[in-house]
Amino acid sequence: MTDTIADTRRLFSKPQNLNDAYGPPSNFLEIDVSNPETVGVGRTRFTTYEIRLKTNLPIFKLKESRVRRRYSDFQWLRGELERDSKVVVPPLPGKALSRQLPFRGDDGIFDDSFIEERRAGLEQFLNKEAGHHAAQPRPGPAPQPKALCSANGPALLRPQTLV
Repeated sequence: MTDTIADTRRLFSKPQNLNDAYGPPSNFLEIDVSNPETVGVGRTRFTTYEIRLKTNLPIFKLKESRVRRRYSDFQWLRGELERDSKVVVPPLPGKALSRQLPFRGDDGIFDDSFIEERRAGLEQFLNKEAGHHAAQPRPGPAPQPKALCSANGPALLRPQTLV
């Protein structure tokens, strides 16, 4: 009869101290897209976004970096990822062709609400891709997607290639 009763005793674990509970996580990668800036005039006008990376992962030489990129740089990255990997790459926020038509009553793709929507979509894209197992560092000589990896970390985030 004692064999059918489930064991409900507590598992003993190491007591947690304040440093374990509130200290920095053992491994983290934070990617934020913020501070959109529109530059240029007329047909040469475009918006750039600041990408901030903060990590303690050993694959990165720099533990914190900031760069500015425009939407076309994200398109390039997505294309490289699709070409180099066998996994489904998350989508980018839409190109918004209808917002680029002349004679609109608003600022089109330079409207604050559209820029904020696109910024949130770009941040979501980067975080989804960075969190995917195929983009994570691998032990041994297995190749990694070239667009995400370099000696200094992700190519899109390399400070040496500022816009």
